[in-house]
Amino acid sequence: MEEDLKPRFIESLQRNNDQIREDRARIIGEDAELIYKRRVEDIELKIKRLEREQEGLIDISPLDKNSLTFADFQPEAFVQRDIELSLIIRNLNIQLELTRTRFEYLFGKKF
Repeated sequence: MEEDLKPRFIESLQRNNDQIREDRARIIGEDAELIYKRRVEDIELKIKRLEREQEGLIDISPLDKNSLTFADFQPEAFVQRDIELSLIIRNLNIQLELTRTRFEYLFGKKF
């Protein structure tokens, strides 16, 4: 049983520079890849939420099923917010495309 135990600390001290570099590179690469993936997913989530909000803007349903008057619809505010959301979504789509491209280039993996 004791023969199976390895002195990890001693082995670590005996590693050569190439092994140390490889371990550090692997650790740094894994961290960066995970953060990049998260960033892409965060951007995708923001886009989806904003698209839902934008779609919600066009829902000008009556106050209730028996009412013939629409909720307090303000056309100026609607137009302003719709344009704002369109621009934010456009910019996020550009950011998403660039981030995915860089991820694939840096880590050699398709997202």
